[in-house]
Amino acid sequence: MEKKLNNLEKKIKIKFKNQNLLRQALIHRSYLNEHPEEKLDDNERLEFLGDAIIEFVVTEYLYKNYKEPEGILTSWRAGLVNAKRLAKIAREISLDKYLYLSKGELLSSSEKARENILANSLEALIGAIFLDQGIKKAKKFIREKIISKLPFILKYKLFQDPKSKFQELAQADFKITPTYKVLKETGPDHLKEFTVGVFLNQKLIAKGKGKSKQEAEIKAAKIALRKYKTIK
Repeated sequence: MEKKLNNLEKKIKIKFKNQNLLRQALIHRSYLNEHPEEKLDDNERLEFLGDAIIEFVVTEYLYKNYKEPEGILTSWRAGLVNAKRLAKIAREISLDKYLYLSKGELLSSSEKARENILANSLEALIGAIFLDQGIKKAKKFIREKIISKLPFILKYKLFQDPKSKFQELAQADFKITPTYKVLKETGPDHLKEFTVGVFLNQKLIAKGKGKSKQEAEIKAAKIALRKYKTIK
């Protein structure tokens, strides 16, 4: 176990004074269900702390370095710290190889669930870095791993979610704001699947399916964006 943690420390270039903090940052709650002998808690409290530190450091950086209004800076921050982005960064540092998960969680997790686990674990790692090394090291890590992605995000407008992108295009070209409507609901209450349509005026542009209305709307907007050239 020590060797694994040492490898991770080399990867992130941080030597922990208290390796239990690093280990705790990697423990998913499902692991404790199968390992009641484990003396450490899961990583959820560290995740809570890390989430707040990331938001503070990113917000401070944007405020000090850019003059844009609050709404734009908020969307840039969301582009930097959303679950998909944080999960990608977690994979870049191979965090997925070091997580303590139950066998059931490993086998049954959907891609979305794995993404959330990775994002949460990165937040927990940053919480652990802060407690072990202080705010200076935590800021350095966040700037190198997260804020460094900002130029790429701005260049390709990745701070815009699919719904915002489609709305921007539709308003610019057609002076119409897209609307979303649930077309169908299937499955029992605990396993609902929604089919949502995105419309320009009364014209159905695309459909999307998801386990929530929001997920289905986002998928519909993604499909609408892919079809946009033919719509126009």
